[in-house]
Amino acid sequence: LCLASILHLLCFFSSSGEAKNLPTYPGPNKMRDCYCTVNLDQEEVFRTKIVEKSLCPFYGEDFYCEIPRSFRHLSFYIFDRDVFRRDSIIGKVAIQKEDLQKYHNRDTWFQLQHVDADSEVQGKVHLELRLSEVITDTGVICHKLATRVLECKGLPIVNGQCDPYATVTLAGPYRSEAKKTKVKKKTNNPQFDEVFYFEVTRPCSYNKKSHFDIEDADEVDKMEIRVDLWNASNLKFGDEFLGELRLPLKFLRQSSSYEAWYFLQPRDNGNKSLKPDELGSLRLNVVYTEDHVFSSDYYSPLRDLLLKSADVEPVSASAAHVLGEVCREKQEAAIPLVRLFLHYGKIVPFISAIANAEVKRTQDPNTIFRGNSLTSKCIDETMKLAGMHYLQVTLKPIIDEICQLHKSCEIDPVKLKDGENLENNRENLRQYVDRIFTVITKSGVSCPTVMCDIFFSLRESAAKRFQGDPDVRYTAVSSFIFLRFFAPAILSPNLFHLTPHHPDPQTSRTLTLISKTIQTLGSLSKSKSASFKESFMASFYDYFNEQKYADSVKNFLDLISSSGRRDHKSIEQPILLKEGFMIKRAQGRKRFGMKNFKKRWFRLTNHEFTYQRSKGDHPLCSIPIENILAVEKLEEESFKMKNMFQVIQPERALYIQANNCVEAKDWIDILTKVSQCNKKRLTVYHPSAYLNGHWLCCKATADSTPGCTPCTGGLPANIQLDIDGDRETERIYSLFNLYMPKLEKMQEACGSKSVYDGPEQEEYSTFIIDDPKETYKTLKQIIEGVGTLEQEHAQYKRDKFKKTKYGSQEHPIGDKSFQSYIRQQSEISAHSI
Repeated sequence: LCLASILHLLCFFSSSGEAKNLPTYPGPNKMRDCYCTVNLDQEEVFRTKIVEKSLCPFYGEDFYCEIPRSFRHLSFYIFDRDVFRRDSIIGKVAIQKEDLQKYHNRDTWFQLQHVDADSEVQGKVHLELRLSEVITDTGVICHKLATRVLECKGLPIVNGQCDPYATVTLAGPYRSEAKKTKVKKKTNNPQFDEVFYFEVTRPCSYNKKSHFDIEDADEVDKMEIRVDLWNASNLKFGDEFLGELRLPLKFLRQSSSYEAWYFLQPRDNGNKSLKPDELGSLRLNVVYTEDHVFSSDYYSPLRDLLLKSADVEPVSASAAHVLGEVCREKQEAAIPLVRLFLHYGKIVPFISAIANAEVKRTQDPNTIFRGNSLTSKCIDETMKLAGMHYLQVTLKPIIDEICQLHKSCEIDPVKLKDGENLENNRENLRQYVDRIFTVITKSGVSCPTVMCDIFFSLRESAAKRFQGDPDVRYTAVSSFIFLRFFAPAILSPNLFHLTPHHPDPQTSRTLTLISKTIQTLGSLSKSKSASFKESFMASFYDYFNEQKYADSVKNFLDLISSSGRRDHKSIEQPILLKEGFMIKRAQGRKRFGMKNFKKRWFRLTNHEFTYQRSKGDHPLCSIPIENILAVEKLEEESFKMKNMFQVIQPERALYIQANNCVEAKDWIDILTKVSQCNKKRLTVYHPSAYLNGHWLCCKATADSTPGCTPCTGGLPANIQLDIDGDRETERIYSLFNLYMPKLEKMQEACGSKSVYDGPEQEEYSTFIIDDPKETYKTLKQIIEGVGTLEQEHAQYKRDKFKKTKYGSQEHPIGDKSFQSYIRQQSEISAHSI
């Protein structure tokens, strides 16, 4: 059994994503320049744009990531930018992992909490305590405490490093005695394994006498052992506090020996004078899903039922269509369905079947595919997955140019800035629109095959349904490729990975005007000027009111909706896929020389992977894509550094450290995708480095020794996408389970319709049921399959928690998810009794 977790984080979603009532800046203007970061514990994985001169900043940015490691808190920090000094933290929102479901897919205002060094805690510690009775020379019995600090896991990285040590203190009403471990350099998973002995004694009265009385049982109960973790700092400000643990000795009365893992806790001495509401609040919409994925055979019945959906007559009676009917949002159903059908190569027949059914229900050709139906959402998701590289090839070069040049393109006379010329701006905008329109309409040969096959079926269905409308075969396709693919990508390039960040306000305005014009050009609507609410847009559009533009659109749509007309001879230009600063280790090309670590600017195109000293410099090293044999994680123990991966070449491996775990995963994924068709790809690799004459993983001495671990990469060649079919089936099971009341209601509706075909009851009218008997049969199979999987999950949880001890490394003391499960089980047991 494997555990897979997705964090789908719409951190600032649609109208949400704002802070309000932030404290004023102490300077004369009182305004702040603020940005927000998203953190897994204390590791930053995303940063928003900076909103200037505001105490109520609006961000409106989406962030999605799969979580590549375990975590305790999902945290959001609001920072005030300071150009001259280090940016200062205004406040934070920290949501415990166990509480994420409470806020799932709900707009919520959170009060910002005060942040100080003593509240920023992560990681766990492994302790062993032993309380012994010792007979002294005089024959009296006293107690001695042995405290063994074994190891810690997951301590935070502070300013790029972690040199931890622990202090162990025995504290009582009249005394405090502290001892300290050695400092462990450059690791956030230190192995201490040190034992400290304490005499559990007290003065006979509260004065400085030299002799001690024998400790009695009551006094032992008043004492505690405290373990504090620190990061040894070279700075004058002193060592940084990493977390603490306080344990009363009275729990050792029942058992003289105790060994367990504990979550570290914050120190309760933060600044209490500030009221929470004085820091303001933050509005978030968090969508979090965590999937426990079984092995493939568990999912066979439900998976087979879903995959035959395209062949069910009518398609509205299929399992996939039923999922779309019961989900609150069609998008919820579309994402796992599309990924599942793509994985098994059945996406085209499935979308063709549901699109054909929707076209038959459409009465007006002008409204074809305009709603948020299951068909529309599935095609959107397919284009997003299969067309990502197509967008990079087509739009990225010109979007990059627009972002860099900052040409003024404002054509609204009301919004013109001082010194700007309206005619110059109109000409700038016209040139951009012309260039983007040209690259789109000449890109037909690059359109992915799977998209072309879907567009072919849409065109055929629409033309057959509305035979009297000659344009419907074009509008059926343009409503997706222009309105739902190119126009949104131009409007929000960061959401389609065309830019790393949200564009600045001026660039964003330029892209909005271009997107509106391109959308109208592609729509082929009869009345162009009526498409615009603003008169300045209608007059600007006169530039493009020529037949040649409509002809270019129709030729492009004909090309991408003609199945099997691929031109494989087009020569591909280098396309920039990803770039950014990372740290790399010298590759050791010279026999002698330091193999040190250096910060470099990395660039990946579809031709080569290079690095240089700074952006724009001449490359210091260039690795052709065909020379990449594998891209894999590198074990942390190799260099005592986190977030490392290796790019394996024929002669050597390049070791690289990314800035955080999400970025490391992104680089590994994209490098794997771009090199996955290489003929000489490896099947095995070394998960650790070759150091001091041997491989750290398998201890082999020759650097040419074949790998000792199977490679993890290996993506389907037709679509450059890594999909786990079992994971997607598990997601669909979770959705069916969540909406079980709706499934049962739909079953009632089928029974009602099949017994008597009288007037439809209002409570059932929300479902599309074309064939009650066939739909009823499918629903019965779904409910049975979901029930079986639910029993398997319940049994797995029971078995897991039976075998897992509270206080183990998997469930340290302080783990709320374990405590919650135990509480639920005791409630269930009490209820059954």
